[in-house]
Amino acid sequence: MTTFQSSKLLPSLFHKIEDDARISVLHVGTALPETIDFFSDFRCKLYFVDLFDELPITANEDNKPTLEQYFTQSLNFDPNIQFDVCLFWDFFNFLGNEAVSAFMAVLKPHLHANTLGHAFAVHKRKSEQSKQLYGIVDANRIRVRTRSTLLPAYAPQPQARLENMLTCLNFDRSVLLPDGRLELLLSAKL
Repeated sequence: MTTFQSSKLLPSLFHKIEDDARISVLHVGTALPETIDFFSDFRCKLYFVDLFDELPITANEDNKPTLEQYFTQSLNFDPNIQFDVCLFWDFFNFLGNEAVSAFMAVLKPHLHANTLGHAFAVHKRKSEQSKQLYGIVDANRIRVRTRSTLLPAYAPQPQARLENMLTCLNFDRSVLLPDGRLELLLSAKL
């Protein structure tokens, strides 16, 4: 099933981008056609990393890499890349404290003072998993598709705790959505 959702915060990611500016975009999730089409209007490099297929992402076990090594290998960022826009969607709802810390450690060197981000979180920790995939139709609208199954490792954090966990990101604004989720506008905290 596909629906559309308006966004009050997504436009803030794009209103400061000059028409001729080159941007780098990190998209954590599936590369959906509407998102690719949306970014075709920009001079940009898109980095799609679908870590949802890797869930659950858990702490080190025997003979496995640490979480930080795991993210370094999975993300495989060019050492010189710095992202202007990061689309996390609801990825943080599937990471435990240690995994969020490791992800932040790997991401931080790739942020700059003007990096902006977007994410969804939950208002109440007991919120049910939404089974959603997100794609950008335009700066004000998101296409929402339903995943075929629930994902493992769903462990959402309330806004205050998540804000403390995302050590290299500030929560600039949040909007409570009708279904109890939070839409978040983030900026780099370096």
